[in-house]
Amino acid sequence: MSIRTLFNPNAREILDGPYPDRTPLQFHRRLPGYEETPLVDAPGIAAALGVGKVFVKDESNRLGLPAFKVLGASWAVYRALEERLGDDGFGGWEEIGEIEARLEPLRPLSLVAATDGNHGRAVARVARLLDLGAKIFVPEDMAAARQEAIAREGAEVIAVDGTYDEAVKISAEEEGEDALVISDMSWPGYERIPWWVIEGYATMLWETDDELERRGEAGPNLVVVQVGVGAFAAAVARHFRSPGASSHPKLMSVEPARADCLLESVAAGRLVSLPGPHDSIMSGLNCGRPSLVAWPTVSRGIDLLVAVDDEPAREAMRLAAESGVVSGETGAAGLGGLLELLRDEGAEARRTLGVGGETRVLLFNCEGATDPDAYRRVIAE
Repeated sequence: MSIRTLFNPNAREILDGPYPDRTPLQFHRRLPGYEETPLVDAPGIAAALGVGKVFVKDESNRLGLPAFKVLGASWAVYRALEERLGDDGFGGWEEIGEIEARLEPLRPLSLVAATDGNHGRAVARVARLLDLGAKIFVPEDMAAARQEAIAREGAEVIAVDGTYDEAVKISAEEEGEDALVISDMSWPGYERIPWWVIEGYATMLWETDDELERRGEAGPNLVVVQVGVGAFAAAVARHFRSPGASSHPKLMSVEPARADCLLESVAAGRLVSLPGPHDSIMSGLNCGRPSLVAWPTVSRGIDLLVAVDDEPAREAMRLAAESGVVSGETGAAGLGGLLELLRDEGAEARRTLGVGGETRVLLFNCEGATDPDAYRRVIAE
């Protein structure tokens, strides 16, 4: 199979609230090293797709990390620590050092996460920033470069004999007085923190809106989003499916063919789990079950769900590089899925999505070259 598609019969242009606001953006602006990430105008990609414009929100360097995940992790950690402190939480603060000082009553405390790469490194970075411990559970087959990157943040990295989903289960057992689990995956009884992760991702969407307004550009007609457990896709759907959104584009999701848990769940009309192995090169998307807290949003917010094999991601990495965008396997997945869709289903897909010569497409390069050796091999092919 090169591609599988599902048009969502339950998709809606406007979803029920709560709707995103700019509070996470205001928080992120106070973090050391904050800068807006680039919104790249990519005419070469637009020509390859046969559309009018392609904008790539390039998250290959976000707060010093090669992926966007630190947006959700930092906001979720902040809210969760505030909740543990109680009373007035952190109160008024201007610099991150003030937050670190107010955490003294909670020490010793470690942040715990399961990851297939970028989320765990983001949690470890936030822990280091706040002088907390970090314990990160990873699938045993995760690329050594990604495990080493997490360890360099000062975290204890624990390899699990199994999939990402099994790492999630083991990490959840660590919760306690001296351990705080920060997961972007949700399950019954564990919903607030994953919801805060979704809220944190809103920052990149507000930045995109603001940059398009500064340029005098209209909003996108089509937005393509990668899906792992669905937290990122939920943030995108919340943003573009709110009544006050600057535009209400078609939304398309992309997953690996052997880990298309959202597509399978929408097809079944309920959450389903896919057994492993989940071994796509799009490692950040190798998840077997959607997040419980993301499900109500993604199951009604996405118009078209697409699952593809690995080769379209490789092709997209090379095409992105030609436009000056360093895109890892997961970062290129959205473009890869769209390339394969328009090639495989052609005119029918274009009609359904309303894609033509004037269409404006928004893509997310959600990670850079997180496995540098693998990246170099793909680009050299």
